[in-house]
Amino acid sequence: MSGALPSSLVASLSFLGRSGGAVKSLAGFQKGRHTLPTAANATTNAFLAKLCAAELEAQAEAFFQHARSALGYKRLELTLQFASPAAVLTAKDFTFELAYALEEADPSRYSITQTLRELRCAELVRRPEFAAVFAGLFTELTLALRKGLSVEAVIDLVEALDADAALAVAYPSDCSECTLTIPSVDAAVRCTSTSIDLVFPAAGSPAELLDGFAAVRTAFALSPGLAELLR
Repeated sequence: MSGALPSSLVASLSFLGRSGGAVKSLAGFQKGRHTLPTAANATTNAFLAKLCAAELEAQAEAFFQHARSALGYKRLELTLQFASPAAVLTAKDFTFELAYALEEADPSRYSITQTLRELRCAELVRRPEFAAVFAGLFTELTLALRKGLSVEAVIDLVEALDADAALAVAYPSDCSECTLTIPSVDAAVRCTSTSIDLVFPAAGSPAELLDGFAAVRTAFALSPGLAELLR
């Protein structure tokens, strides 16, 4: 992958968006015949797959048509696979997945996870027609790291900064991950040994989320040690 992301650091990236609703609102749910799930398991999610099939197929088809027309894809460059509760749109430049699942905490509700992955050209996200297809859809950016990351090193480097640097770090006792708060970045920055995740409070386009990561790299420049981690 080319572009602003350092290939020596990032092995792959993915964008995630989440939405959902009440199971009883799905077109396949019949009041008086169906009962709401009380647990999320293989059986109840198979039930959800039947209930959500109409909505999922319509949503996936809409993305297919929008991507085809906006990006000028030919038949051999874009395919849609539908197998409720998931649908996968595979283009020559990216893969996009829609997946329904019952919410663990409240099985009377379902979630929809939208994942853009396998982006083969970073510059594509800057094209207006690409932004039009995926505008306002994603709240999370995950960067899988090529060499891994020492969470303890990140914690120590942040804690060594002067107070006026305004970077804050929170972490559990086992230091399995840490979350950074950076004034210039409107996202929580979570670091693990294998990834850096940015979680935004509002949905945006892929380009907007990548701009957030660029702001993280700028903030890390406050410390030579932190800057080295993102090279």
